[in-house]
Amino acid sequence: MDFNDNPKEAEFRSQVREFLDQNAQKRSEVSLTGSSAGAPETVSGEDAAKEALKKAKEWQKKKAEAGLAAILWPKEFGGYGGTPIEQVIYQQEEHNYFVHSGYFEIGIGMLGPTMMVWGKDEDKKRYLPKMLNGEEIWCQLFSEPSAGSDLAGIRMKAEKDGSDWILNGQKVWTSGAHFADFGMIVARSDPSAVKHKGLTYFFLDMKTPGIEVRPIKQISGSANFNEVFFNNVRVPDTQRLGEEGDGWKVSLTTLMNERLAVGDPPGLDFDQIFDLTKEVEVEDGPAIKNSEVRQKIADWYVQSRGLQYTKYRSITALSKGQTPGPELSISKLVTASKMQDVSSYALDLMDMNGYVLDDKNPVMNNLFQNGLFFSTALRIAGGTDEVLRNIIAERVLGLPQDERMDKKVAFKDLPSGKN
Repeated sequence: MDFNDNPKEAEFRSQVREFLDQNAQKRSEVSLTGSSAGAPETVSGEDAAKEALKKAKEWQKKKAEAGLAAILWPKEFGGYGGTPIEQVIYQQEEHNYFVHSGYFEIGIGMLGPTMMVWGKDEDKKRYLPKMLNGEEIWCQLFSEPSAGSDLAGIRMKAEKDGSDWILNGQKVWTSGAHFADFGMIVARSDPSAVKHKGLTYFFLDMKTPGIEVRPIKQISGSANFNEVFFNNVRVPDTQRLGEEGDGWKVSLTTLMNERLAVGDPPGLDFDQIFDLTKEVEVEDGPAIKNSEVRQKIADWYVQSRGLQYTKYRSITALSKGQTPGPELSISKLVTASKMQDVSSYALDLMDMNGYVLDDKNPVMNNLFQNGLFFSTALRIAGGTDEVLRNIIAERVLGLPQDERMDKKVAFKDLPSGKN
């Protein structure tokens, strides 16, 4: 592993720091309520959400004007034309500043690249520039009530009607659907084909008649993801990406770009729990002096360093122009569960203060309360713990794949709760 920037990377890092210094406040200078402050999931209340969205669009426009809104996009589409390691460097540096992020990452990081590969030239010219500068926000309509981590199990119907397709069904856990202008969606167009076939991929206007977005109220008070219902929604065939029945192949383009996001993972870490133990008291004095507390935070310190070096391996691979391996699944798996453990333990240390979720809470500004809520979602979003363990088992440890009974069976003949 090489922990140092090469000259080109060091020059880029300096350029990014200069831009951020001139246009954003450092996180250390701002009172934050969580490590992902400024993101949609940290905002509660309708007025606050509108203000946050406004600021996010302003920030995205500044990044676009500076040429830093999409590091990996080719310059012909308005991007920086950079490398994956430069994307990592930008993420590392921006993480040190308070900015309203989380509104455009799905579009720019996943859906824009999918449009570049599968879209028509006129679609690229129409949609990509406004996606880049923050004028239009995109969401990803993949998961369904009966198909979360198993994307190929979706039941959303797409039926051909002349030059249109008619969509019927439901999507769920769709982040940002309530403020998105457009979305990309995969639906089942041929139920007589096997599970991974017969899928077709589209993009659509979220204001199309027949689309109903219902925000899901979270226990934290925010409502960042949604149920989305489709009732005879018409989508022109011109808004299909890829060939009819090639939806799985197009979806893999989207998902592969999602895996490329190897910057600092969100969430609480050792530094935050360490700071807390210096502030709170337990039965025998300051928590930091208690042997059991010290043992716990020592374990988390070891985990944090292990994650750091695992991430360095990925960064080193990117720096050499290589593709990171399945070790990214290790980082996601450990980060989410560690964040949940740290948050839960911190609330126990805080005693009755741990039950308080209020903007005026004087103890760490709800940092661990929000962390506990978010960590539960993090263990599901972007691949559940079970899916990640399978990836690690098969691709890292070389264990055999799980037995599958659906490889040669038409989707309509697969057993379900209805048949």
